[in-house]
Amino acid sequence: MLPGMTTDTYQTLPDGRPLPLMTGAERPMLESWLAFHRATLESKCAGLDDGQVRLASTAPSELTLLGLVQHLAEVERNWFQAVFAGLDVPTLYEDGAGGYALDPERGLDEALADWRREVGRGQELSAGRSLDDLGRIVDGPMAGLEVSLRWILVHLIEEYARHNGHADIVRERIDGVTGA
Repeated sequence: MLPGMTTDTYQTLPDGRPLPLMTGAERPMLESWLAFHRATLESKCAGLDDGQVRLASTAPSELTLLGLVQHLAEVERNWFQAVFAGLDVPTLYEDGAGGYALDPERGLDEALADWRREVGRGQELSAGRSLDDLGRIVDGPMAGLEVSLRWILVHLIEEYARHNGHADIVRERIDGVTGA
């Protein structure tokens, strides 16, 4: 279970993932959708070994579940620490590929631990902050633009939803498991 999540916080689906809120205030609803998508990523890796999470979806793609976990750890670090909090943090994986490159020495357990740590740090940095609080994009084509915490949360929901679709395809290729 991810940092900050308890079975008292959210109702859960039969597979244990938190059910996103259907009604209520904006902040808890956004956070519940992000928690759902984070748990979905983790569920796509459940029961697989280090060799399986290194299998690519299909040629010519080199996309793997391990690469997705690493990439989303980088995403968490960038948006909450660098952009929102304005911290000067290095990339988590110095692969120049956004976390997608695989290191033969790093397996799923280590990548999930890194990802969980980044999720927890982001939750710490955003706790008690207003959805209207601003951060500044530090690099890329939008460098210098201000974004609200609301925008960051919506963007992360979108980012996870897109990559969870990729994870569905990769997981199905590995062992035939499909589902939400």
